[in-house]
Amino acid sequence: MTSRDVSRRMFLGTVGAAFAVHESGLMAAGQAPTGGASSSPAVEKDVIFGKGGDVDLKLDVYRPAVASKRTAIIHYHGGGFTRGSKDGLAGAVGPLGAMGYVNIAAQYRLAGVAQWPAQIHDVKAAIRWTRANASSLGIDPARIVIAGYSAGGHLALVAAGTQNMSEFEGSNGTPGVSTSLAGCLAFYAVTGGDWPGFRANFPMPAGANEDAWRAVTPATYAKNFPPTILHHGLADTTVPPRSSHELLSVLQAANIPSELHTLSGVPHAFINHPELVEITARLNDSFLERTMLHPKTYPPFVGGGAPG
Repeated sequence: MTSRDVSRRMFLGTVGAAFAVHESGLMAAGQAPTGGASSSPAVEKDVIFGKGGDVDLKLDVYRPAVASKRTAIIHYHGGGFTRGSKDGLAGAVGPLGAMGYVNIAAQYRLAGVAQWPAQIHDVKAAIRWTRANASSLGIDPARIVIAGYSAGGHLALVAAGTQNMSEFEGSNGTPGVSTSLAGCLAFYAVTGGDWPGFRANFPMPAGANEDAWRAVTPATYAKNFPPTILHHGLADTTVPPRSSHELLSVLQAANIPSELHTLSGVPHAFINHPELVEITARLNDSFLERTMLHPKTYPPFVGGGAPG
């Protein structure tokens, strides 16, 4: 399936460098940083990328005026696996779009609709669609990054660790295309038992044993991860910050390029705050530049020279 084969409707949306977004999906856009509609991305809503059971799976494409990074970032919303919508992610993508990234907000089936592994099958289908449509999106198919928030962060991390693993791929939408990823961005991500609601809310089929729970724990696949950056508010009482601290330790032990940024006084779901979206976008851009776009290593510090 190509972008010409799917039903879609187009409209232009103004996406500035900062947005305020509520869980319900309401948003308010700020002034675009370079000014004027010429720098505002086109937003392509409700593109069908696959079918999960009886559900048409849809995504929104936020195209920058110039896709200078030639990179697509696919975003997954939070909501404890039981609620939320791709429509609530518009605010999260604004600054990244201004930096030249193509952003995609993708749907996945919630726990009330389907049980695991439907959710990861939906995530993989969107990755395949993005790679199959790389030319029309103006991206390099080797530059697909996944991003997720809270429960969506869990899905992004599992996808990052299970690239091209047949038991996670599913067949809904563009089968046979690689699900390789060049990077992962995880915001206050659910990584397992550190969130008290994980076993209560995760859409695991009844009667699952400990091996099944281990198979949905991102750290299980640490050695397979692409470069990964984590963000967590230190005032997060929903998913404790240790969730990201512990995952960072596992990734670094596996020699995965990875880093964690913590924000003092910041709670869960901080993409509702435009200034924090802007800060993390800049950190993400720096990380992707150093690890994916223009890989760079730094010489070790040697003591005895001029002060640093």
